[in-house]
Amino acid sequence: MGYILRRIFRAIYEMIEMFVISASIFVVIYLFLAQPHQVKGNSMYPTFHDKEYVLTDKVTFKRRLPVYGDVIVFKSPVNESFDFIKRVIGEAGDTVMIEGGRMYRNGQILNEFYLPEEYTTSAGQFLRESVPFTVPAGTIFAVGDNRDHSSDSREWGPVPLENIVGKTFIRYWPIDAFEVIKSPVGDQI
Repeated sequence: MGYILRRIFRAIYEMIEMFVISASIFVVIYLFLAQPHQVKGNSMYPTFHDKEYVLTDKVTFKRRLPVYGDVIVFKSPVNESFDFIKRVIGEAGDTVMIEGGRMYRNGQILNEFYLPEEYTTSAGQFLRESVPFTVPAGTIFAVGDNRDHSSDSREWGPVPLENIVGKTFIRYWPIDAFEVIKSPVGDQI
């Protein structure tokens, strides 16, 4: 009988030990490496859909600053209890402007190939039509892909770098939409 009890206690101990180790690994990954986020709403449509899940890389921006085209998750500058997912349109020092339904960066129309042709960009409370704005140091200018249905830097201004949680790098749910997310780079933007 004592032998059986020792085996039961040993099995319970091993299960608890495995749980503690697994939980510790999860906490380290969640706090320092990657974090899951659910897309809420249609502000990034057609790139992301409501209720999709993405994994956010928390390491990339410790090695480099966000660049044009990166899709990022950040704490809302208006209410930091909300996380937003948007696309970087302007870096510190860039001049952004909206004119005639198009986004401009440093005097050049952005080639937003990731958007349907019929999408246009309207001005907001912060970024007015035909009024250039230079992105201050320590911030980025971020806009949703679904321009008519996005609360973004056009409404409330630039995003402080310290608000950025990370860069989206995997869409993992629903499973049929699984993909590694790559930022558009080079001549395309």
